[in-house]
Amino acid sequence: MDFINDILPLKDKLFRLALRLTMRREEAEDIVQDTLVKLWSQRGQTEKLDNAEAYAVTVCRNMAIDRLRKESHRTVPLEPGTVEDKTGENPYERIFVDEGVRNISRIMAQLPEKQRTCMQLRDFEGMSYQDIAAALAISEDQVKINIYRARKFVRSQIEE
Repeated sequence: MDFINDILPLKDKLFRLALRLTMRREEAEDIVQDTLVKLWSQRGQTEKLDNAEAYAVTVCRNMAIDRLRKESHRTVPLEPGTVEDKTGENPYERIFVDEGVRNISRIMAQLPEKQRTCMQLRDFEGMSYQDIAAALAISEDQVKINIYRARKFVRSQIEE
């Protein structure tokens, strides 16, 4: 595993994962930094890894979960500023986008942690079922079931 070529390009993906789990930008930044430090300190021991991305995601996810367990389990809504604004300067469009972000964040926060993580990794990060299964240490069938249930729940909440 080459840290610069294999791990550093994953920092944005790790950030999005940490942000989805913690729902706080500052906390997600700290988790990614701690993840990268841990991976850097293990760089000599991880040469035999087959999938550096799955390992990095697993480390990041575990660090996020550890931090969440240490704190009270309150969730803060995703801030509208965390989504890229492609609407220009039209205030009406910006309000519409911000409301959509808040709605999706509220729905995603209601999902069980494993479903939320699986959906995040598959739908937002584009990871394969196999990589998600490796990162979360569950079977591919469990990944598919969690994604199916998460999507079904989100769809039902949006249609209400």
